[in-house]
Amino acid sequence: MKVSLCYAVYQNAGSLEELYQRSRKAMEENFPDLEFEFVFVNDGSTDGSLEELRSIKKRDADERIKIISFTRNFGQVAAILAGWAEATGDAVINLAADLQDPPEQCVPMVREWLAGHDVVISYRQSHVSSALNKVTSKVAYRLLLPEVPDGGFDFTLLSRRAVQAMLQLRDRNRFYQHDVLWIGFDPVFIPYEKQERRKGRSQWSFLKRLNYFLTCYVNVSYTPLRVMTLLGLGFAGAGVAYSVLIAYMYFQHHTPFQGWAPIMILLLIIGGLIMSMLGVIGEYLWRIFDEAKARPSYLIKERF
Repeated sequence: MKVSLCYAVYQNAGSLEELYQRSRKAMEENFPDLEFEFVFVNDGSTDGSLEELRSIKKRDADERIKIISFTRNFGQVAAILAGWAEATGDAVINLAADLQDPPEQCVPMVREWLAGHDVVISYRQSHVSSALNKVTSKVAYRLLLPEVPDGGFDFTLLSRRAVQAMLQLRDRNRFYQHDVLWIGFDPVFIPYEKQERRKGRSQWSFLKRLNYFLTCYVNVSYTPLRVMTLLGLGFAGAGVAYSVLIAYMYFQHHTPFQGWAPIMILLLIIGGLIMSMLGVIGEYLWRIFDEAKARPSYLIKERF
């Protein structure tokens, strides 16, 4: 049996040599009877990551390293998909290339797979991060995936049939974690301690994380559209009731009010509500347009 370890690489120069050596050591010492391959997907790095990977491959006597290099930066999810597509193992592990996901955590994951589990998820029991990142991450996972542990996850092992199931999904705007759970296969959760980044800096700014959250939320939830419907019905009902009241007061020869203030308040509230609704519709609409274009999630420039 064969295990593929896949790494999405973006601006990770300086950590790749240690990543490879620790991954190889963990696998060889604990599973001498298994075969391994290491699949590195260079997601348009400009910091020398590709050169470091090629140097590692030149010294790989066993020829177990694959390097896939994109034409440009397509994003983490695209790199994960490429790793799955290129991997040939009976089990495929996806882990970060910045050493925040310790390669040694692959050992209990492989053991769970050998015990018969198709999907093994390592969730973050704790991680070194700012208070803002921890709070926003916890809130996001509560909204998006309330059934998973609070720490969330990126670190996964999929059996060959689980990988094939994932590759059948053709969405462009993917929510990777949701897809892993959506395919089923009764996932097993095991905790780990996410490590502090020792080299480089995270490429996930607050705005990128917010954009990813919006993409994920629209991808998995129709709640915004349902809220729009309920608000529309509520305001329509209130408008009808108020119209009946005005008509009644008119026929009773009473003037409901004089002046423009109430009219302006209603116009501002309803106008703002309509613009918000159009914005929500736009979020869904541009994603429909993006899917309709059917462009590939990534383009490969070179293979090594």
